[in-house]
Amino acid sequence: MHLKGKAAIVTGAGTGVGRATALRLAQAGCAVLVNYSRSREAAEEVAGLVSEHGVKAKAFQADVANDEACRAMVAEAQNIFGRLDVLVNNAGTTRFIPHDDLDAVTEEDWNNILGVNLRGAFQCTRAARALLTADGGGSVVMTSSVAGLIGTGTSIPYCASKAALNNLTVTLARVLGPDVRVNAVAPGFLDGSWLRDSLGDQYETIKNVMAARSPLGRVSTPDDVAEAILSLIGGSDLITGHVVPVEAGILIGTS
Repeated sequence: MHLKGKAAIVTGAGTGVGRATALRLAQAGCAVLVNYSRSREAAEEVAGLVSEHGVKAKAFQADVANDEACRAMVAEAQNIFGRLDVLVNNAGTTRFIPHDDLDAVTEEDWNNILGVNLRGAFQCTRAARALLTADGGGSVVMTSSVAGLIGTGTSIPYCASKAALNNLTVTLARVLGPDVRVNAVAPGFLDGSWLRDSLGDQYETIKNVMAARSPLGRVSTPDDVAEAILSLIGGSDLITGHVVPVEAGILIGTS
């Protein structure tokens, strides 16, 4: 897919991977609706940076766990851009809960985490389906996680949500083909403010441990993941139904 003149929605685009992806799309000539849930100021900043590349941009608040909000967001994209070619389901949430503390996991945790990470991705894709198929060449990319592949991550509900998202990716690829391709990226440890704020004093230690497990000797950045997302959107039109790890080879380890 050639992105110049196309239009995209990126959910959770105020910070991190979503921000980096929105900017890479803009650099390629693609208009972007910058979705956010709470980080309005950050999202408006991203929309401003997107527009500096000479494409249309709009920051739009929507909780992807709410189906009506997803439909309103897609309608707004149609009103502004007149089309929709790309959907990046990047919005995500979690809570740090030790895996062995089963009693610490609440019903609210399950509802919140699956509501955003899994149901939100489905609802956004469902709302966007008609527009994505209109020109016969749409692309959907999910931001998953290696947590969904190996079952280690911030919490059990988070790991389960990402594993289910990987399955949803394959299922939707079958359902939406041949007009729409559906893929996912699965980042590992991400070098950035979110984990730094969450892990506090442990951040550098854990980052160094993870980098030592990588054949490349480093961890991923939001820009690394955004580049992978762009390759799935703008690369081969034959790639669909795949979950691509973007984790510096940590899954295979070192010799």
